[in-house]
Order: sequence, then C-alpha cells, then structure tokens
Amino acid sequence: MTYNSSLLRLLEERGYIHQMTDAEGLDALASKQIVPGYIGFDATAPSLHIGSLVQIMLLRRLQQTGHKPVVLMGGGTTRIGDPTGRDESRKMLSNETIDANIASIKTIFDRLLTFGDGPTDAVMVNNHDWLGKLGYIELLQEVGTHFTVNRMLTFDSVKLRLEREQPMTFLEFNYMILQGYDFRHMEKHMGVRLQMGGSDQWGNIVNGIELARRMDGVEVFGVTTPLLTTADGAKMGKTAAGAVWLNEDALPAWDFWQYWRNVDDRDVGKFLRLFTDLPLDEIARLEALQGSEINAAKVVLANEVTRLCRGDDAAKAAEATASATFAGGGLGADLPVLDVPAGGIGIIDALVGIGFAASRGEAKRLVAGGGARVDGEAVSDEALHITVEGEVRISSGKKKHGILRQV
Repeated sequence: MTYNSSLLRLLEERGYIHQMTDAEGLDALASKQIVPGYIGFDATAPSLHIGSLVQIMLLRRLQQTGHKPVVLMGGGTTRIGDPTGRDESRKMLSNETIDANIASIKTIFDRLLTFGDGPTDAVMVNNHDWLGKLGYIELLQEVGTHFTVNRMLTFDSVKLRLEREQPMTFLEFNYMILQGYDFRHMEKHMGVRLQMGGSDQWGNIVNGIELARRMDGVEVFGVTTPLLTTADGAKMGKTAAGAVWLNEDALPAWDFWQYWRNVDDRDVGKFLRLFTDLPLDEIARLEALQGSEINAAKVVLANEVTRLCRGDDAAKAAEATASATFAGGGLGADLPVLDVPAGGIGIIDALVGIGFAASRGEAKRLVAGGGARVDGEAVSDEALHITVEGEVRISSGKKKHGILRQV
C-alpha cells in the first residue's frame, strides 16, 4: 500500500511497521490532522533498556512528522505487572520506588523528545492518576462487562502461562482490562487516537480499540513494531553480561557505545534505520560496505545512537577511547578501572574485580581458553601475579579492555 501521510511513509521506510488495525483510516487521519499517539512503559526499574529504544524512537518519529507523542508511564499498572512473556509474577514495588523509577526514566525521554505545551510537543502522563481513583465496583460495572473471560483466555499472555502450568494471579489477569481502559481514558480526555507498541502488545492494543468503540463509539487505531532480534536470533536488550541500559548511571557510556560498535554485520543497516536520524541514502551507502570497511559503519552507528541517548560529549569520548585502545594501543580514558594495591594482584582476582568474569571459575575458564591478556600478551597461567606500576591494560578477548591502576 502507498501511504499519503508522512507518518506512515516514514514508519514503513525505516522498518517500524508490523501490524496496523486500519491502515487506510490511520493514513487518512494522519494526512489531515495532528494525531496524538501513545506508548506505555511500566516503571519496574530506574532505567529502560535498549529493548525499549525502538518504541521510544517510534514516538520520536511521530513527533518528527508533525504529530504529538504521549509517554504513558505505568504508575498504576506497574503495581500489577504485565504478564506478557513472563513465567512468574512480578515483584511488588513500593509507591516511592515506582515514583523514583519514573523520575529516572524520564531523563532518556528528555533527550529524544521535545516536551512542552505546543500542539506537537510531547507530554508524559501517569496512569495511576486515573486508575488509582477507580472504585472496584465501578470498574466492574463500567468496564468489566465489555470483556469476556472466554476471549481473555485466548490471549498468549494468559494461554502460555497456563500451558506451562505457571500460576497467574487474578491481579495479573486484570492487566489487560486496565491497559484497555488506559486507551479509552486518554482518547476521551486527551484526544489520543493511536496506541503503538511491540508485537507482543497486539492483543492489549486491540482490547483498548474495542473498548473505545463499545463505550464511546469512537474509532481509534493501533500500530505494532516487529519483534526485534539480532541477526543471531537473540532478543534486543540482553547480552551475556546483562541488560544494556539506556541511563548513564545504569551503564557507562563506553559500554553502551561498545554494544553498538560490536553488532553483527548483518544488523548494521536495520539498526541505522531504526535507531538513528541519518538519511536513508546515507544508510544504504553504509550498509553496502564490505569486509573490514563495515566496521566504519558500526562506528557511525555507535556514535549516532550514543549521541542521541547520552549526548555528543559521551559519543566523542567513547570513540576517542576506542581509537586509543584499539588503533593506538593506548589506554582510553573511559575504560573501566580497577585500583590495585602496591603488592599487585592475581590474574583471576583482576578479571573478576574489573567485571570481565562473574566468578573465579569463569575467570579460570577465560584464562584456560586463551581469552585473557595483560598489556596485549596472552595469559596461560591462572596463577599469574600482576605487578602494577602506574597502569596496566587487561583484556578479555578482542573487545573488552580495562585498566589496572596502582593505588
């Protein structure tokens, strides 16, 4: 289908569209007026990870094409927990923790969206503001009658949990009702006509669309993005070392930059389209690079994403550290540092202390496999004692480097 609206043309060109409820209707609406659109984020941690970045960029694309992004923070739904893709109930958080998480998470949106009072300025709202005021009996009377248990049992979030014989609490079972109510509430009180989200949210989005139609006779729309995986099939946002967090205080800029610099060659073009503002013709040029030249495209990717999420200074510092470490054999300023006493340190303790191994056993396996290096020289003796005078470089494989510094 050929779209008339700049919104859907941009989303299609850059690979954001997986499903839409009414493509022609949404295209027509976006062609003639500003469309307020929202995505919901629960506040289960002080930072989102890069698995959420495609959704944040979706809100950025909405604003770039003249529409209004609405960031919905799940201050209410976080108290319940979305069962989608989960085998167990989410740990309950205190009100204070949830509020602190929301304040911390907002910093990443401040970088990627323009907030204000204008017609296309982004706004952030908290669904606890309305869900917290709902009386239970009133909710059952007003909203509960529009949901059937028969249909709710067919949704993957419920069905998969039951098939695996994992318990689902009645509290979690109500999550889809409250998410559907969010859409209806924001349409009625804020004029929101579009909900977006990942492909796993399709059922929840459809619930909200149907609820708005049944309760208010209003047509609203839904768009989902494809399930985002890396070329080797791994889910975005997770690595062997843990989550790739968006906030600086959760993951240093150097490690964030390195994640993007080390992506699979096959992912470069896709990630440049989704996570940067580079023109499509420039992206086509970069992804066409072959052999070792593709590394230049990966540096561009790392710089652009880090600049968006962490700022220009963080991107420049990370690239300078990479240049000093890899090209010049020096010690970049952003590398992780382990302070070592005057007597030195054993290689196993050094690998664990600087974070290259989670345990002594893992560190021994790293040495045995030839993956540990000190000042560029491979280490084969797990009993090696390192004497540090000034600074010494320690490495795990070809891509992880750190500094041992005498104190």
